[in-house]
Amino acid sequence: MLEKKYKVFGTYRRLSTPNFWRLHYLGVYDKVTLIPADIIDSRSISEALKKSNPDEIYHLSAQSFVGASFDQPLYTSDITGFGTVRLLEEVKKYNKEIKIYQASSSEMYGNVNAKVKNENTAFHPSSPYAIAKLYSYWMINLYREAYDIHATNGILFNHESPLRGLEFVTRKVSNGVAKISLGLSNNLKLGNLEAKRDWGYAPEYVEGMWMMLQQKNPDDYVLATGESHTIKDLVNEACMVAGIPTSKVTSSKENFRPFDVLDLKGDYSKTNKKLGWKPKTTFKKLVKIMVEEDIARWQRWLRGEQFPWDASTSGEDSHVLSRKKTK
Repeated sequence: MLEKKYKVFGTYRRLSTPNFWRLHYLGVYDKVTLIPADIIDSRSISEALKKSNPDEIYHLSAQSFVGASFDQPLYTSDITGFGTVRLLEEVKKYNKEIKIYQASSSEMYGNVNAKVKNENTAFHPSSPYAIAKLYSYWMINLYREAYDIHATNGILFNHESPLRGLEFVTRKVSNGVAKISLGLSNNLKLGNLEAKRDWGYAPEYVEGMWMMLQQKNPDDYVLATGESHTIKDLVNEACMVAGIPTSKVTSSKENFRPFDVLDLKGDYSKTNKKLGWKPKTTFKKLVKIMVEEDIARWQRWLRGEQFPWDASTSGEDSHVLSRKKTK
């Protein structure tokens, strides 16, 4: 948005420990205007609209971790599901000309019997997170048709980058193999290694999100690569980049989800035809980008550098960070 000369506002929840490391890491913290808000508080959403008076809203707010949604189904429903309706209601009252992008998810498809999923594929959500996302999806469609709001669903398949949270499997792998390669950890335990996902590069998907809101009429679009790979493929590729044996990464039943989606692969042909969008970064290139970035971060830490980084607030990495650095 900044590169396109937008004036950018971002909402954030007030927390005892601020979490702006990504903005600092990208060097844009001082270039955006931050507004405190909470998606479960309609009045704060209304105030955010008044302060920013936006032309476009990219609604990315959610409890976005599938695994946590099984432990926190009510919280996930309130944030990821009802939060979207609160936003739609406030936009309807404030200015119906605002264009809204809703971050829908490939998880909504679940284990539906279709090898490749597109905008016409039936949904069969398999987690509280996916069900909440599906509720938001249909509410976006309802407000689009009932109130003539320019509301678009972007059904994004997994999109990754070095800024991905440590609780997600791609970053868990890239961060884990990075530590092993530098002698900071001995092994990495994961869950189901046979699950398949369609992984793309996040910066390209964000460009696609922007392209959706430049259309005259709102619609629903799939962003994907058209390829799926197992988590085992991800591990093998990451270990090769890091130069460590794959035996260092194992599967543990305790890390399995109560119910998992087995295979997600998307068909982005409609998006390509209507928007001219297509993915550019290959799976191997994506893994290489993420692993090399995490290795570089741990090397910087070993040199005693100070920089914005999520490992510093990660419980999983705290035992490594608390150790006395060795030469």
